[in-house]
Amino acid sequence: QVQLVESGGGLVQPGGSLRLSCAASGFTFSSYRMSWYRQAPGKERELVADITNAGGSTGYADSVKGRFTISRDNAKNTVYLQMNSLKPEDTAVYYCNARWYVYNYWGQGTQVTVSS
Repeated sequence: QVQLVESGGGLVQPGGSLRLSCAASGFTFSSYRMSWYRQAPGKERELVADITNAGGSTGYADSVKGRFTISRDNAKNTVYLQMNSLKPEDTAVYYCNARWYVYNYWGQGTQVTVSS
């Protein structure tokens, strides 16, 4: 059974940090490009960051560049999103995504709320 399970979300103050994790199982994790998306109420789902299957290349939305870092540990079948200098605009449900060829898997999401 394919599973992507996000964790690490929560409530933080502006300027704070969170580290999200996505634990994968049921597929060959090291073959997949991994991404983090987010969706705020009333808004489209947005690509936040992605990383190639070997971790050699990363990309970020302009809105998070310099603040967020995506990484992966293929030995642990886990992808991470380190979020620093959080802003209220970062408040959203964050989703983990795995892609390879025609395969496209999603996690259930984890809520991140940035508020004072």
